[in-house]
Amino acid sequence: MSGRDCDIAIVGAGLAGGLVALALARLRPEIAVQVLESGPAPGGNHRWSWFESDLADEGRRLLDGFRMMQWDSGYEVRFPGFARSLGTPYRSLASQDFAEGLRRQLPPATIRTGASAQELDCTGVTLTSGERITARAVIDCRGSAPSQHLASGWQVFMGRRLRTPAPHGLERPVIMDATVDQLGGYRFAYVLPLGVDELFVEDTYYLDTPQLDRSALSARLDAYCRANGWDGELLGSEAGVLPVTTGGDFAAFQAAQRIDGVAVAGARGGFAHPLTGYTLPFAVETALIIAANADLAGDQLAAMLESRARRHWNATRFYRQLGAMLFAAAPEQRWRVFARFYRLPEGLIERFYAGRDITLIYGAMRDKSVAEIAGILFPLAQHVIVTGRPMSTSRPVPGYKFAKWAVAYQSVCHAVAGFVSIARCARPLLSPWPAPEGPNAAALAGVSARAAAAPWVAVFGVDGACRRWPGR
Repeated sequence: MSGRDCDIAIVGAGLAGGLVALALARLRPEIAVQVLESGPAPGGNHRWSWFESDLADEGRRLLDGFRMMQWDSGYEVRFPGFARSLGTPYRSLASQDFAEGLRRQLPPATIRTGASAQELDCTGVTLTSGERITARAVIDCRGSAPSQHLASGWQVFMGRRLRTPAPHGLERPVIMDATVDQLGGYRFAYVLPLGVDELFVEDTYYLDTPQLDRSALSARLDAYCRANGWDGELLGSEAGVLPVTTGGDFAAFQAAQRIDGVAVAGARGGFAHPLTGYTLPFAVETALIIAANADLAGDQLAAMLESRARRHWNATRFYRQLGAMLFAAAPEQRWRVFARFYRLPEGLIERFYAGRDITLIYGAMRDKSVAEIAGILFPLAQHVIVTGRPMSTSRPVPGYKFAKWAVAYQSVCHAVAGFVSIARCARPLLSPWPAPEGPNAAALAGVSARAAAAPWVAVFGVDGACRRWPGR
């Protein structure tokens, strides 16, 4: 350690900071780490949830030492006139179990609670007590704060953990129950069965302002529980406000909070899903990346995480666009966006929550509802492929400026809005269907190599059906 107090100092023992410390302890145990937490315990008062498909195998292994709730049978969503059961396994981790797991798995004295940071720099951390902790690298994992450089709506929530006097009968999570009254924005209940007689029930809103009316939300939680026949002992509660980022100047955001040579991780660094607010998949990925690059000097580690944050910002711009579309809708009608979204194929929904690339193959649409779903998908798609029957001026491709990439797969040359020279990108041998016959087939049909490399493709056929096509 060359006379320093530790090799790496982590400020903040929330989800991001705790997982960085755990990844270093697992993969680089020879590195001395100190985690400085201002609160009385790691993790605060939170519950983090995620889909099993959000994580790669290495990420799942990082979490295997925590006690967590696991629902392998999937989850449910409910909307007015529409309900669906999906098979993707779902997971949830309470902050108390997170804190216990860290204490059990980390070397003694790794985490110091009640240690509030007053100043950070590239050589260490000065606490409010005046104590100085020196380190080769410093990682700032403190919670995020609102920024004037980012545009956002707000996710407002209040949740309760209850023990019911009798079995409640719920077997799977209800991720969204939007059959509740829509009040001021998109509102839904979120319910997790934590045991045969234990529930976590949350009232969640997508609002234009960050106003948390505790009295009103508490009364609505009471009403929702009564309507479902749930009562019992209150075991715990939580409430909060999260930004739903819809745009902004990310470079200015980074510059405003930059401390030269100090790395920034977690939500403070921009590592979150802009629409859902989910942070755990990105915290796991970042922790593993830091452990794999733990020998970097502090300024190099800081530059690497800044670069990754910029890539994450660019990769999730489609989700910000969807958020902007959500908040542009009339508040009491916003539920319709998610109701249409949840009619999509399950694999596509998984990719949405994980923030992965989506490729859309768009054909001639006859069914209005299917066309509306495609309208939601267009802003999300990293690659767009136009397909279907020959189209004429009387049946054109809907005018849309495609985000990145598009290829005409049809037997007549038809320009697509925003891509005048689109046919020159065609590659017929990679098409999911046979190329049309004729002398101009090579120029006028096919799927681009770039699009075909995508791991998941949504296919809307001329019959109005939505299918999966696994890209090559």
